[in-house]
Amino acid sequence: MYKNFFIATLALFIMASCGQAPREEQASEPGLSAEERAFMDNLASLCGQSFRGQETYMADGRESWAHLDFVMHVTVCEEDLVHIPFHLSDDTSRTWMFINENGRLRFRHDHSYPDGTPHAQTLYGGYADGKGTAYEQYFPKDEYSRELLQGFYGREWHVVLDEQMTTFSYRLLYDGEVVFQADFDLTNPI
Repeated sequence: MYKNFFIATLALFIMASCGQAPREEQASEPGLSAEERAFMDNLASLCGQSFRGQETYMADGRESWAHLDFVMHVTVCEEDLVHIPFHLSDDTSRTWMFINENGRLRFRHDHSYPDGTPHAQTLYGGYADGKGTAYEQYFPKDEYSRELLQGFYGREWHVVLDEQMTTFSYRLLYDGEVVFQADFDLTNPI
């Protein structure tokens, strides 16, 4: 018994003198919270499917998209990356990107021109604020987006799955007020 204790103590001493912490005390790579990981898993469970949606709210004074066909396609589903191209009728320029970026959940909007080149205003979004759940996450505008998208400094995005996984909602807010919402029916893949 004392021999094993001595060997363990000696090993700890050698590791400490070499600048190493014991394996169980070594810092691990940052990771998503349990809620953020579950949210990514819920999105990934839709992989390979497409769903129709519709504009369910547009604030007064904004151009309505209600006359357009809304379709989301869950196309890329990796452990740390989910891509959801969002089409408005023939406009296929938008993709929602959910990314584990250095242990933080980031939401970005990838916009491109018809030839595939990046739009001047692309990759904007934000990091999850830490208040989300496995079914909803909130993304206040990040520094990159603040510089890219002048004005509307209180811009944020909410992405919500109802707990029965029947509806996917995308909401855009300005200063805490919803200005646009689209809902997609997850019960009827196309």
